Amino acid sequence: MSDLANKAIRFCRDLALCTEEPGRTTRTFLSPPMHEVHRVLGGWMRELGMEVSVDAAGNLRGVRAGNPAGRLVIASHLDTVPDAGAFDGILGVVLGVALVEANAEALAGWGPTIEVIGFSEEEGVRFGIPFIGSRSVAGTLDDSILTPPVLDAIRAFGSDPAGLPAARLSPETVACIEFHIEQGPVLESLGFPLGVVDSIAGQSRLNLTFRGRANHAGTTPMPLRRDALAAASEWIGFVEQRACDEPGLVATVGSIAAEPNATNVIPGLTRVSLDVRHKCDTTRHASAAEMLAAAQRICDRRGISLEWETRLDQPAVALDAHLRELLSRSVQACGYPAHRMTSGAGHDAMILAPHVPTAMLFLRSPGGISHHPDESVVAGDIEAAIQVGLEFIRNV
Repeated sequence: MSDLANKAIRFCRDLALCTEEPGRTTRTFLSPPMHEVHRVLGGWMRELGMEVSVDAAGNLRGVRAGNPAGRLVIASHLDTVPDAGAFDGILGVVLGVALVEANAEALAGWGPTIEVIGFSEEEGVRFGIPFIGSRSVAGTLDDSILTPPVLDAIRAFGSDPAGLPAARLSPETVACIEFHIEQGPVLESLGFPLGVVDSIAGQSRLNLTFRGRANHAGTTPMPLRRDALAAASEWIGFVEQRACDEPGLVATVGSIAAEPNATNVIPGLTRVSLDVRHKCDTTRHASAAEMLAAAQRICDRRGISLEWETRLDQPAVALDAHLRELLSRSVQACGYPAHRMTSGAGHDAMILAPHVPTAMLFLRSPGGISHHPDESVVAGDIEAAIQVGLEFIRNV
């Protein structure tokens, strides 16, 4: 099995060379290098006797026939962020093909039909719209997503948008599973190779604007200032403490811009972002509301005006309870701890879960590093995921 694990790693590293930017891995929705990814992965699929196609949304699909009464989908995404690593998303697709290879003879006579899907888009880099690939398979694309630029990109790739309805999951699909690197430090801190994902955290994203008054930095006494950046800074400290006080809550102020952005001028305006995540939507909404209320109190005390807008309110998604238990038992049967965890990042699994029973397995991320060229995996963890995947398939 270790040879297959090493083969999976080689595939991921080789496919990282399919890029829009020489010297670094950047592969966005239906960009030209996606053709080469399809050629390489599709070739491997065909060697295993899989029926290979590319749907109208540009998703690569390979089907290995088994029991016609049920179909298991193994899926993740093929696109990347700019200057990405070699494993985010694409490892889940490669592992799907590796699982077919591990049972190339047996799969034709037992178990479900297996469909491996490489989604054309998850990251939202090219058009600012995430999950185009999995939304097409879930049947949830609409006019807000299928804008003229997106439709033009589909046509330029050689697909016909008129065929998008046919991209939906087969009605024979009984379950989906996504394999994915954790993209965080939890499993490594515990010394575990794998983690069973119970749920995917909901997200709130907001933009806030603090409006004060710009003035001379040398002549304006401290009590008479209306410093928008100082107000925002005080609030950022509150956000951090509030998140630390609530178990499972994470909150990030990741973007900040001050005007006029001059050394000797008191900032008169400061714009910041807020990202709040939790597996419980009630907790997330209450926490975000408390953070906004704190911002207002700080502004009132400092003579600052506050404006804010919600940019995203993504509900939390609980993955299928039966499949979670089955996956946990599969992990234990292979001799590994069945650690249960929440995903703080969004994944294609959250798009599929409302429409078909869905499970997700995390693999340890060395150093907790992802979305970076230093992203890596452990060969033994790949082998563990293949073993667990085979056990899962036997019992699904």
